[in-house]
Amino acid sequence: MATQDFLFELGTEELPPKALKNLSKALEADALAGIKDVLGKDAAALLKDSTIKSYAAPRRLALLIENLVTEVPASEFLMQGPPSRIAYDGEGNPSKALEGFARKCGTDVSSLEEIDGKMCFRQQTEAKPLQHELASVMQNALNKLPVPKRMRWGASRIEFVRPVQWLVMIFGDEVIDCEMLGVKSGRKTRGHRFHYNNQIELMTAAEYADTLKETGKVVADYDSRLEDIRAQVIKEGEKLGGVAQIDEDLLHEVTALNEWPVALTGRFEERFLDVPAQALISSMKEHQKYFHHEDKDGNLMPNFTTICNIVSKDPQQVIEGNEKVIRPRLSDAAFFFETDKKKSLESRIDDLKTIVFQKDLGTLHAKAERIATIAQRIATDLGNNTEQAARAAMLAKTDLMSDMVYEFTDLQGLMGYHYALHDGEDNDVALAMNEQYMPRFAGDELPESAAGIAVAIADRLDTLTGLFGINQPPTGSKDPFALRRAALGVLRIMVERNLDLDLRELIAVAADSHGDLPARDGLEDKVLDFMLDRFRAWYEDEGISVDVFLAVLAVKPTKPLDFDTRVKAVNHFRSLTEAEALAAANKRVSNILNKQGGAVSGSVDNDLLQDDAEKVLATELAVLSERIQPLFDTGDYQAALEVLAGLRGSVDRFFDEVMVMADDEAVRNNRLVLLSNLRSLFLGVADISVLS
Repeated sequence: MATQDFLFELGTEELPPKALKNLSKALEADALAGIKDVLGKDAAALLKDSTIKSYAAPRRLALLIENLVTEVPASEFLMQGPPSRIAYDGEGNPSKALEGFARKCGTDVSSLEEIDGKMCFRQQTEAKPLQHELASVMQNALNKLPVPKRMRWGASRIEFVRPVQWLVMIFGDEVIDCEMLGVKSGRKTRGHRFHYNNQIELMTAAEYADTLKETGKVVADYDSRLEDIRAQVIKEGEKLGGVAQIDEDLLHEVTALNEWPVALTGRFEERFLDVPAQALISSMKEHQKYFHHEDKDGNLMPNFTTICNIVSKDPQQVIEGNEKVIRPRLSDAAFFFETDKKKSLESRIDDLKTIVFQKDLGTLHAKAERIATIAQRIATDLGNNTEQAARAAMLAKTDLMSDMVYEFTDLQGLMGYHYALHDGEDNDVALAMNEQYMPRFAGDELPESAAGIAVAIADRLDTLTGLFGINQPPTGSKDPFALRRAALGVLRIMVERNLDLDLRELIAVAADSHGDLPARDGLEDKVLDFMLDRFRAWYEDEGISVDVFLAVLAVKPTKPLDFDTRVKAVNHFRSLTEAEALAAANKRVSNILNKQGGAVSGSVDNDLLQDDAEKVLATELAVLSERIQPLFDTGDYQAALEVLAGLRGSVDRFFDEVMVMADDEAVRNNRLVLLSNLRSLFLGVADISVLS
């Protein structure tokens, strides 16, 4: 089948930089889905030789599909109707069912045919040019773009993310005649706003990217532009004898702001280096979109690199202009830092009473007091300094009242650390100011200081119990207080820092610290279940199957570190040759006991043991119970399960030779006790009957 290249380009005023990449991805996905819908069931085969390429720049969204088929093939559709035996009455007249089916198909009874005992309508569709369908496909794709807020321009009622200026629609070498968003299609794109502010006529779709770059001075390929910027910034750092620090979010934003990127490096006064480096970095990054550099020792250098959207005839003038702009920004940061140091963090504690954390949960001051209570309990359980934990908790949120954090919100915690050191606070207390927010995201580093660990856990538990206690848990995709992230953060700290803490006990302390909560009853179980369920995704990411997680969850250990140890042990157990048979046996035992109302308590009466198989099993259980208890006490679950794996032969023989539900009630009950004891041994680690 013949193919042609298809080009779509929508030219606009400057698109939102943080949304550009997502808009481009969505346009590609929806356009391809629309074309597949048009091509029908054979779309995959028809598109096997096609390649699709997205382009995104500040003033354009474009799509190039190479080797796209030129027509939608003919097709046949068969719709089945009523059985032929009820299609006509005794006089040969069509039944109401048949007439209704014909109307549904938009035809008359004479067009229907009988196939395999049913009346059917065969609808044939002739082949048609794909070109005639592309305009509606692209219009639908534009309508589906994830635009959070649309705008109007001029007197038009048309809405889009930004005013539309031009539209290119070329299939092969022909323009697809249509109109979208108030603009008529053509073959003329536009070059760089300054380097080539003219129209560029495209004769074919395939020449788009090269012509735009060579003539129009626009690099339309987003990824190519991004890597070019990265390389330029790295090179600028090397020229300084330092190392460029490239924040990926900033890199994407700058890529979306420039069509023809040129890196230029400037300098600021070294006196500003007395200000905490992160404050300077935030000022340069957030306000000016500058990249910073560090020396070989990791210290901030008094330089910055900016990306210009133009090749200047006098780059030094551009550099000096940027230096003039950044000076007052850094001066503000220096002023805030010096001003904030005049007031201690301790003196700001009362100011927390003016800030509401959540209308039903009180102020930040109330939250700080609750965190202090929980942090002290954590410190006590871990044998750490409780006074430091309480002090860190009360000071934790005070930097939110500083001018620096008010201006640069992402510096909360970090500025608290610097201010605490200036105030002469203990080093662990100062570290806790910053560590309280760790981990901030997946894979982020964890707190290390004792006070930091206590406050980080306490803060999250306070939020979790508070929100659940006022009946505001996360629902679906809505999680305004990031409770899922908070729960996972607590689990990570406890597991990766090897903290032997009982989560249920700490949740109870946190819940009691709140005072009156509408949903206080059963709150410990609700929050614990929510938090432990965060382990599911954690272990899936580690390649541990969900049934291993569920096997441990079934016995609900309340210590996350213990939970993790059990999961690792069960995952190892699954690799043993005995695992499958023992898992099946445990499931069989569970079913038998459930039918009798659950586990049966008591001791096995050896005098009631009759068959050799049950005697052997009883003997082995007695021996293993004594051998395995020390392993349970030390948490060596892997060794415990390896020992229990030795029961496979005895368990298999028992079920082969012994009738559990014997006629003699005493014998039957004794055998149920034996099985209950067997199951209890395994439940000391997990419910392996859950394993598939």
